[in-house]
Amino acid sequence: MMQAGCQIELVAALLRVQGGKPEVLTVCPKASLPSGPLEPTHRTLQAGMRSWVERQTGVKLGHIEQLYTFGDEVTADQMRLLRVSYMALTRETAAHVGWGGWYRYFPWEDRRSVSADVLLKTIVQRLKGWAGDCLSRRERVARHFGLNGYEWDGERALDRYEMMWEAGLLPEASHAHEPLSAGQGMQGDHRRILATAIGRLRAKCRYTPALFRLVPEEFTLRFLQETLEAVSGQYLHKQNFRRLIQNQNLVIETETYDMAGAGRPARLYRLANIEHASCSLMGANLPLPALDVA
Repeated sequence: MMQAGCQIELVAALLRVQGGKPEVLTVCPKASLPSGPLEPTHRTLQAGMRSWVERQTGVKLGHIEQLYTFGDEVTADQMRLLRVSYMALTRETAAHVGWGGWYRYFPWEDRRSVSADVLLKTIVQRLKGWAGDCLSRRERVARHFGLNGYEWDGERALDRYEMMWEAGLLPEASHAHEPLSAGQGMQGDHRRILATAIGRLRAKCRYTPALFRLVPEEFTLRFLQETLEAVSGQYLHKQNFRRLIQNQNLVIETETYDMAGAGRPARLYRLANIEHASCSLMGANLPLPALDVA
C-alpha cells in the first residue's frame, strides 16, 4: 500500500520464555520477524499485523502493543519505507521451527554469561577507539555501557545496538569497517526492532505486571525469578526478589505444589490481581562485574 510516497510495512516481535530462555519467533527464508505490507483490506494497522502473523506462523495474537515507527529507509523506487513495529507476549509452548533464543542476536545483552562480558570488553574497546577525543561520544559510551560510575541499564538495549551500528561495528551497517562477529544478523533492520522490543519488555517487567504474561497461570516463585532473570539478562538476589513480590501483594498462594522437581515440592502461586496497574521489581539485581577498559 502506498500513501503520499510511502510504503508501510508491519513487523511483529513475538516474545516468550521457554525452558528458562527468552525466545523470539522468526520466519524464513532467513532470520526475520513476521512482517508484511499494510493492505487495503486491513481495517487497521493492528488488524493487518495480526493477519500477517497468523498467515506466516499460525499463531493467533492476544494483546499486542505498538513499539515504534522506523522511517529512515528509502526503497529502490524512491518510496519512503515506514516500518510500524509491534510487540506481543505469549505463553505459547508449542514447538515451532521459528522459535529461538534472542541472545543469539544480542549475546552481549546476557550479563549472566562470562562470554558476554568478554565480548563486551571488546565492544567497549572498539567504541572507545571510535569515540577518540570526542567528549560527547565518550559520555554516550559510558552511559549506555555502564562505565565510569554509570550502572548497566538493561533497558538501553536499543541504545547499545544503535551505537554499535553508528560506530560501524555491525555488518548490517553500510559503513561497517572490520565489523565484529557479535551475534547473528537479521533481515533489514529487524535486529533493530528486536532490540527495541527487548528494551521495552525489560522496562515493563520492572514497572508493570508484564512478567506474569510470560509464565503459566500458576507458578513457583523460583520459576518467576528465573523468568525475570532470563528477560533481564541479570541474576537476582533470591530473598530480595521474593520480598519485592510479597510486600506488594502481587501473588497469592494456591493449595497446590509443583511435584516435578527432585527436591522438596514447591508451593504454586498465581497473580493476585490482574488489574494491578503498576508494580516495582527494581532493586533485586546482583552486582555486575565492572567493564572499564583502559
